Amino acid sequence: MRVLSLRTLNRTLLERQFLLERTPLPVIDVVRHLVAMQAQEPNWPYVGLWTRVKGFAHGELTGLFQDRGVVRGTMVRRTQHLAAAEDFGWLRPSVQPVVRAAVNQSYFAPHLEGLDLDELASAGRELIRSGELTRSELGRLLEERFPGRPGARLALVVESLESVVYPPPNGVWGAWGNRTSTPLALADEWTGVPMAARADLRTLVLRYLASFGPAGVMDVQAWSGLTRLREVVESLPLRTFRTVDGKVLYDLPDAPIADSGAPAPVRFLPAFDNAALGHKDRTRLISDADRRRIAPVAALGVPLFLVDGFVRGSWSFKDGALRITPFRPLSGAEEEAVRAEARPLFGFVAGPEAEAGQGAPEDIAFA
Repeated sequence: MRVLSLRTLNRTLLERQFLLERTPLPVIDVVRHLVAMQAQEPNWPYVGLWTRVKGFAHGELTGLFQDRGVVRGTMVRRTQHLAAAEDFGWLRPSVQPVVRAAVNQSYFAPHLEGLDLDELASAGRELIRSGELTRSELGRLLEERFPGRPGARLALVVESLESVVYPPPNGVWGAWGNRTSTPLALADEWTGVPMAARADLRTLVLRYLASFGPAGVMDVQAWSGLTRLREVVESLPLRTFRTVDGKVLYDLPDAPIADSGAPAPVRFLPAFDNAALGHKDRTRLISDADRRRIAPVAALGVPLFLVDGFVRGSWSFKDGALRITPFRPLSGAEEEAVRAEARPLFGFVAGPEAEAGQGAPEDIAFA
């Protein structure tokens, strides 16, 4: 069994995530390949696509939201992601046990005692079907149906029980907004794509490996939020590798393994990026020491930048400036490479009207 070095795993992940070289593929194809992109905050997927797609502009993703080719909803790890509409149709049912488990939290439990959840789900689906509602509107109507129970929490439960998506303007660039005003739609009605009747875990594993492999069972589980996937993984016709410390990794039979010596350009990642959150063992991208450094802030909910393929620091866009915080000193050549990639990033994050611009020296600051 071939042993893969850390650098080989790093370069292979970067290649499959379009981080070694920006891709000319259409944006919808990139979204499909990535399976799902975390979209808890609306701007981050735009940055994630900018760093992967040649010439990416804000309007390309916004147009996909408006044309219903891409949707935003609760998916893997019970968090907000965007995915191609046809992928949401099988992915949400596949991770539904994880999403539905939210109703067991203490935040909801006291208000659901004695309530038939199937009845609540049916009522929620009926109300949403009657016309596009906001979360607050759905809550008010549910409170009328189920007196004495807080409608705001009932609305959130319905979103866990039913396959709901959040239509634009929710999720598009700059649409931070108020969560209570989030518009709701039934996924199958919004997209025209029927929801799968059952989980498709084989497809989930295969699609994951195409974008994140080679990977172990625990990696697939960490990415998806599901458990007990070993039997599924081991039932598939996959090839196997080992890490230098003996862990077994699985991969598609014909998926390429990158050259460990391949050059890796500087890349800026958004908070919660696919590449950073796709594995249980994240050392192929970020060292354990650096992971501990940012864990108290918000897990990996910090925008990061890569030098030679690995995380070397964080960045932010505040008060009209791009601020770069290296975790360790950069060499002169490294700093210039980071600055060179930061200039077009500044033009992009400054907004659609400035995306063709370049940041001036005073717009980019190193901590």
